[in-house]
Amino acid sequence: MLILTRRLGESITIGDNIKISVLGIHGRQVRIGIEAPSDVVVHREEIYVKIQEENRRASKSIKGDLFGVMNLLKNKLKGKEHDLDNKRSAKVEYKNKRPPRRPGRNSSPT
Repeated sequence: MLILTRRLGESITIGDNIKISVLGIHGRQVRIGIEAPSDVVVHREEIYVKIQEENRRASKSIKGDLFGVMNLLKNKLKGKEHDLDNKRSAKVEYKNKRPPRRPGRNSSPT
Protein backbone atom coordinates (compact mmCIF):
# COMPACT_ATOMS: atom_id res chain seq x y z
CA MET A 1 0.00 0.00 0.00
CA LEU A 2 1.32 3.41 -0.94
CA ILE A 3 0.83 5.95 1.85
CA LEU A 4 0.94 9.66 0.97
CA THR A 5 0.43 12.78 3.07
CA ARG A 6 -1.59 15.61 1.53
CA ARG A 7 -2.73 18.92 2.93
CA LEU A 8 -5.96 20.79 2.26
CA GLY A 9 -6.13 21.74 -1.42
CA GLU A 10 -3.44 19.27 -2.51
CA SER A 11 -4.04 16.39 -4.92
CA ILE A 12 -2.88 12.94 -5.96
CA THR A 13 -2.88 11.83 -9.59
CA ILE A 14 -3.44 8.17 -10.56
CA GLY A 15 -2.50 7.33 -14.11
CA ASP A 16 -3.23 9.98 -16.71
CA ASN A 17 -6.87 10.64 -15.97
CA ILE A 18 -7.72 10.20 -12.25
CA LYS A 19 -7.18 13.02 -9.77
CA ILE A 20 -7.97 12.84 -6.03
CA SER A 21 -8.05 16.15 -4.14
CA VAL A 22 -8.34 16.98 -0.44
CA LEU A 23 -11.28 19.40 -0.28
CA GLY A 24 -11.81 19.75 3.43
CA ILE A 25 -10.81 18.54 6.87
CA HIS A 26 -13.34 18.65 9.74
CA GLY A 27 -12.15 16.91 12.90
CA ARG A 28 -11.61 13.25 12.04
CA GLN A 29 -13.31 13.50 8.65
CA VAL A 30 -11.54 14.27 5.40
CA ARG A 31 -13.57 15.41 2.41
CA ILE A 32 -12.05 14.31 -0.90
CA GLY A 33 -12.96 14.96 -4.51
CA ILE A 34 -12.36 12.49 -7.31
CA GLU A 35 -12.05 13.47 -10.95
CA ALA A 36 -12.23 10.41 -13.20
CA PRO A 37 -13.59 9.48 -16.64
CA SER A 38 -17.21 8.33 -16.72
CA ASP A 39 -16.16 4.75 -17.54
CA VAL A 40 -14.27 4.50 -14.21
CA VAL A 41 -16.60 3.32 -11.43
CA VAL A 42 -16.01 4.93 -8.02
CA HIS A 43 -17.75 3.67 -4.84
CA ARG A 44 -17.28 4.07 -1.11
CA GLU A 45 -15.87 0.79 0.24
CA GLU A 46 -18.99 -0.15 2.23
CA ILE A 47 -21.17 0.31 -0.87
CA TYR A 48 -18.71 -1.68 -3.00
CA VAL A 49 -18.79 -4.59 -0.52
CA LYS A 50 -22.62 -4.65 -0.62
CA ILE A 51 -22.59 -4.64 -4.43
CA GLN A 52 -20.15 -7.56 -4.50
CA GLU A 53 -22.26 -9.57 -2.01
CA GLU A 54 -25.40 -8.92 -4.05
CA ASN A 55 -23.62 -9.95 -7.26
CA ARG A 56 -22.48 -13.22 -5.64
CA ARG A 57 -26.04 -13.98 -4.49
CA ALA A 58 -27.44 -13.18 -7.92
CA SER A 59 -24.88 -15.37 -9.70
CA LYS A 60 -25.78 -18.33 -7.45
CA SER A 61 -29.45 -17.79 -8.27
CA ILE A 62 -28.73 -17.64 -12.00
CA LYS A 63 -26.59 -20.77 -11.76
CA GLY A 64 -29.50 -22.65 -10.16
CA ASP A 65 -31.90 -21.34 -12.80
CA LEU A 66 -29.55 -22.47 -15.58
CA PHE A 67 -29.34 -25.98 -14.14
CA GLY A 68 -33.14 -26.08 -14.01
CA VAL A 69 -33.41 -25.04 -17.66
CA MET A 70 -30.77 -27.60 -18.64
CA ASN A 71 -32.72 -30.37 -16.88
CA LEU A 72 -35.94 -29.32 -18.62
CA LEU A 73 -34.21 -29.45 -21.99
CA LYS A 74 -32.64 -32.84 -21.25
CA ASN A 75 -36.04 -34.27 -20.31
CA LYS A 76 -37.64 -32.83 -23.44
CA LEU A 77 -34.90 -34.28 -25.62
CA LYS A 78 -35.37 -37.69 -24.01
CA GLY A 79 -39.06 -37.53 -24.89
CA LYS A 80 -40.23 -37.25 -21.31
CA GLU A 81 -42.94 -34.86 -20.30
CA HIS A 82 -41.91 -32.58 -17.48
CA ASP A 83 -44.24 -30.12 -15.81
CA LEU A 84 -43.02 -27.70 -13.15
CA ASP A 85 -46.24 -28.04 -11.16
CA ASN A 86 -46.20 -31.86 -11.37
CA LYS A 87 -49.52 -31.72 -13.22
CA ARG A 88 -50.35 -33.33 -16.53
CA SER A 89 -50.01 -30.93 -19.41
CA ALA A 90 -53.24 -30.24 -21.22
CA LYS A 91 -53.34 -31.96 -24.62
CA VAL A 92 -55.63 -31.16 -27.48
CA GLU A 93 -57.42 -34.26 -28.73
CA TYR A 94 -59.05 -34.21 -32.14
CA LYS A 95 -62.12 -36.30 -32.88
CA ASN A 96 -60.63 -37.82 -36.02
CA LYS A 97 -57.16 -38.11 -34.41
CA ARG A 98 -55.67 -35.69 -36.94
CA PRO A 99 -55.36 -31.94 -36.72
CA PRO A 100 -57.75 -29.99 -38.96
CA ARG A 101 -56.55 -29.01 -42.41
CA ARG A 102 -55.45 -25.49 -43.03
CA PRO A 103 -57.50 -23.54 -45.56
CA GLY A 104 -55.83 -23.20 -48.94
CA ARG A 105 -53.88 -26.45 -48.74
CA ASN A 106 -55.40 -29.26 -50.77
CA SER A 107 -58.82 -28.55 -49.36
CA SER A 108 -61.96 -28.09 -51.34
CA PRO A 109 -64.03 -24.94 -50.71
CA THR A 110 -67.04 -25.51 -48.48
